[in-house]
Amino acid sequence: MAITQAISSTFKSELLGAEHNFKAAGGNVFKIALYTSAASLDSSTTAYTATGEVSSSGTGYTTGGNTLTNLGITLSGAIAFIDFSDTTWTTATFTAAGALIYNTSSSNKAVAIFNFGGDFTATNGDFSVIFPAATTTTAVLILN
Repeated sequence: MAITQAISSTFKSELLGAEHNFKAAGGNVFKIALYTSAASLDSSTTAYTATGEVSSSGTGYTTGGNTLTNLGITLSGAIAFIDFSDTTWTTATFTAAGALIYNTSSSNKAVAIFNFGGDFTATNGDFSVIFPAATTTTAVLILN
């Protein structure tokens, strides 16, 4: 099994079909789910799956992950990008190797898959996903 960092292939066509709305006000609801190294996620991932997801039994993690706060769309010159607020699981005890952002407003369709580059563990503490700076070269999702 492996987690390969990618934008979901189906997301690209769904975006052009207006199935994803990233507006901060009135846009879709996006979530981020965490996965163990046993997960199999890549560009062919089309929707949220619980297979390989971090366990939800008493760990500070809820199946399906956290709802993201969408900070909206920015247009800078010819480049558009989006940003989410960082998210934290508190009193967490689990290990995660990657994540999936997906759209709960549109049948849990996959947006992006992230590989953390290794296993990261929280033991009765905070586990945070810190999104990169929202710029034309570092934002979590960039269209140019």
